Amino acid sequence: MKYKKVTGGRFLSRPNRFIAVCEIDGAIETVHVKNTGRLKELLVPGTPAYLEYSDKPERKTRYSLVTVEKVKWLVNIDSNAPNRVVADALKTGVLKLPGMPVLDHIKPEHGYGKSRFDLYLEGGGMKAFMEIKGVTLEKDGIAMFPDAPTLRGEKHVHELIAAREEGYQAYILFLIQMKGISFFTPNDEMHRAFGDAVRLAAENGVHVLAYDCHVEPDSLTIADPVEVVL
Repeated sequence: MKYKKVTGGRFLSRPNRFIAVCEIDGAIETVHVKNTGRLKELLVPGTPAYLEYSDKPERKTRYSLVTVEKVKWLVNIDSNAPNRVVADALKTGVLKLPGMPVLDHIKPEHGYGKSRFDLYLEGGGMKAFMEIKGVTLEKDGIAMFPDAPTLRGEKHVHELIAAREEGYQAYILFLIQMKGISFFTPNDEMHRAFGDAVRLAAENGVHVLAYDCHVEPDSLTIADPVEVVL
């Protein structure tokens, strides 16, 4: 996935979860944050940041914050990006997952039960649901999710288990929005029930996968599988 008109800057503060204040070319700008998560370990005053410019006259902010630097990592924080990146990789055949034939139908935001899953997939007689979780939290080289309690995420995992019991294939894919991670694990310290739900899903035939990404200031590309430790 490629962004347009990306420029470098410096993160200064975050008045609320939707906006940030950044310095860009010596000017102070209020910018849109494409992620409502906490991001406390990433959005530190003075952090180098990369922002996408928009010239749409109806927008209240001219820039959106999409990528930040963290020690040796570039971390993409755009919460809309993972679904697009994974869907594009599946459509082009770049991403081939366990138990998944060649796909002839990919539909985003498909309803099942009381949830809407990120992707509905068909191919070779297979019907599957996929839930995609963007991962931006890293500690000591380990990627974790979530960075805040997610009752919605927990509910989605249980719905995937129900879909699997009804004969669908089911996938949870954690897309780590950085490169150089040792392994992925659920963040039990933040939300134990979510981790328990993921472990139960794996025990019931749901594919639990993690992939990292090549990150540039102006792009995000799915890269390699990462070990999942449950």
